[in-house]
Amino acid sequence: MDRKDQKLTQTWRQGTIPVVFRQGNSKPLLVRLPYSSDNREWLKAEHRNQPEWIQRYKCWSTPNSWFEDIIKRSLTKYGSVYVIQTYRTHQKCAPACWNATGIDCECSCMGENHGSGNPIGKWYIVSDTCAVSWDEKQYSCRLIVPNNRLPVAIVDRSAPADVVVGLK
Repeated sequence: MDRKDQKLTQTWRQGTIPVVFRQGNSKPLLVRLPYSSDNREWLKAEHRNQPEWIQRYKCWSTPNSWFEDIIKRSLTKYGSVYVIQTYRTHQKCAPACWNATGIDCECSCMGENHGSGNPIGKWYIVSDTCAVSWDEKQYSCRLIVPNNRLPVAIVDRSAPADVVVGLK
């Protein structure tokens, strides 16, 4: 991470809460876990592939398809997990987000409305999907903790994308 963004750098480097960095598209996840000698086995779990250690970033690389599983297991083992991922600043939250049953949220609400049903009084429904003009791409950082029904975001931070691209 660029040293200009102190909050994201501190989040990435802290060693007590797991951090999952979603690079976007089909790129692998970068996963930073509190040290344990069995981290490789814990990450692999029932998956067929082995996680790969990336020395440069001091983290594990795993398939993007492991995202939901890693989040759920991190919540069980550690009680919380940071998720850093791209998002666009334009408010594009819609019924697809409100009615979601999983953890994966990529819209600009950063998980605030995720799985909430219709947040009455906050939104007008235009359509389930739409085309919009988007602002500059950024990364969001949210701390996810378990809730009675779904994990929810309780902290969000953002920075311009070019600040977060290189992780150290």
